[in-house]
Amino acid sequence: MDKFLITGGHPLEGRVPISGAKNAALPAMAAALLTQKRVILRNVPRVRDIGTMRSLLDELGVDSSVTHEEHGNRVEIEARRLLNPMAPYELVKQMRASILVLGPLVARFGQARVSLPGGCAIGARPVNLHIKGLEKLGASIHIEHGYIEARAEHLKGSVFTFDVVSVTGTENLMMAAALSDGETVLENAAREPEVVNLADLLIKMGARIEGAGSDEIRIQGVSELGGTEHTIIPDRIEAGTFLVAAAITGGHLVLDGVNSAHLTAVINKLTEAGAQITEAGPDKLEASAGHEIRAVDVTTREYPGFATDMQAQYMALMTQAEGSSLITETIFENRFLHALELTRMGADITVNGRRAVVRGRTSLSGAKVQASDLRASASLVLAGLAAQGETLIDRVYHIDRGYERIEEKLSRLGAKIHRVFE
Repeated sequence: MDKFLITGGHPLEGRVPISGAKNAALPAMAAALLTQKRVILRNVPRVRDIGTMRSLLDELGVDSSVTHEEHGNRVEIEARRLLNPMAPYELVKQMRASILVLGPLVARFGQARVSLPGGCAIGARPVNLHIKGLEKLGASIHIEHGYIEARAEHLKGSVFTFDVVSVTGTENLMMAAALSDGETVLENAAREPEVVNLADLLIKMGARIEGAGSDEIRIQGVSELGGTEHTIIPDRIEAGTFLVAAAITGGHLVLDGVNSAHLTAVINKLTEAGAQITEAGPDKLEASAGHEIRAVDVTTREYPGFATDMQAQYMALMTQAEGSSLITETIFENRFLHALELTRMGADITVNGRRAVVRGRTSLSGAKVQASDLRASASLVLAGLAAQGETLIDRVYHIDRGYERIEEKLSRLGAKIHRVFE
């Protein structure tokens, strides 16, 4: 199993390109199921989850190809036919985003059999909102042998209000509604940039969508969609991770290919904590430690609030801040697993339910630690970069799911990090 070996204490310096957002690329790949025409996606990141989605599309009988380009991959998808409307457990258990094929399959082919995702380390991610929404659109759904069985002659537009904000739920229903009869209104919809990116793709394919980026999205169904070309937005979480990397190592970085508008909450919080972050030109951010890092409380919220996917990285930074900070997690009920591993490295963290108190500044020292999920992996890498001595991080397949060759990017910036095989 792959591991990262990090020797800390080296400030990061240089320029780093930000990859495309895997959380935007995955629904875009699923959206290609809505048409028999070719869909071409650019700036697709080279990460494990993209490979899993390609395997799923192959299982369905969809043709796809990948071409390496200067900025990410070019992925071509052509869903001329459907050989098998099933998303098997073996693939869904690797990536919960596999549920995104449910809406497109029902909308275009009238049937789908998608495995229930099962448990998740960071907390419950129920798919009941996906099911309720599709039922509101006229699909007949039942659960059997661990699979969601869905059928529909014709989906019909309706009004659906999400009980809680759901990004993948919003994306799934928006895709299904694009081929429905009549108008669909999604209330309390997710506002994330990835939802907007998907809406932009669907509109290019011929969908009629208004309001993406707000909490009310209106979709006027059409009879068919066509092919198009589309560019995936930059990964705001990868960008935020490198902003923290500059601050926690006392370094100086320029991030290329970033959309700062997607990072407002993160930039504001890091600036409040003492980091210096400025616009360095179109699609560029310059980041350095600036003054002494100060302890600042943070609460995760749905977009445009502080992203839950940045909470673990921010906790790593707060171990090096002067004073005590309170981190409140409102999205997932079990997203502090990384705190136990950070304490193995010398951090002073007390977890009480959805709140964690981080007392800084503590001297981190290298240790053997284990990643529990994707963003926890990133926090341990950041801690390892700031620690004295060697840190060995196990189960880094988690980080490969969402960060494109992060050890190579960090190495080019002066980090002492190597992938080791055991």
